Amino acid sequence: MNDVTVWCVIAFGLLIAELMTGTFYLLMVAIGCAVGGFSAWLGAGLPLQLVVGAAVGFAATMILRRTRWGQLRLRSDASTNRDVILDIGEVVQVNAWRDGTADVRYRGCRWAAALEPGAVALPGAQVIKAIRGSTLIVAPVS
Repeated sequence: MNDVTVWCVIAFGLLIAELMTGTFYLLMVAIGCAVGGFSAWLGAGLPLQLVVGAAVGFAATMILRRTRWGQLRLRSDASTNRDVILDIGEVVQVNAWRDGTADVRYRGCRWAAALEPGAVALPGAQVIKAIRGSTLIVAPVS
């Protein structure tokens, strides 16, 4: 099997793996392998093929990282995400505050409640803003 065939088989295998994983990084490496195969077709020696394929794959990967598809997505804190914790946004009743904390009844259980930073400690209806452990982070209903 000649070098061009080997490069094409590797590039095709990476394309299949790319389709199965859904990242674009394997596609960039497959492009590098295709360019390595092209250099083999032009008659370059194996060391030059490897250098060219690696350089193009590396450059393509670095270019991808600078696009919106390659950016790391910052994940939000799950304790404040309504899609993760369905209790966020629900209302609880606070009878009295003690140093920014209170005991509340919610869903038939006793919970510790703490004020959201910057919120005013007023008794009455409070909306759940986050859950940290077994503590409800609440703020007054506006």
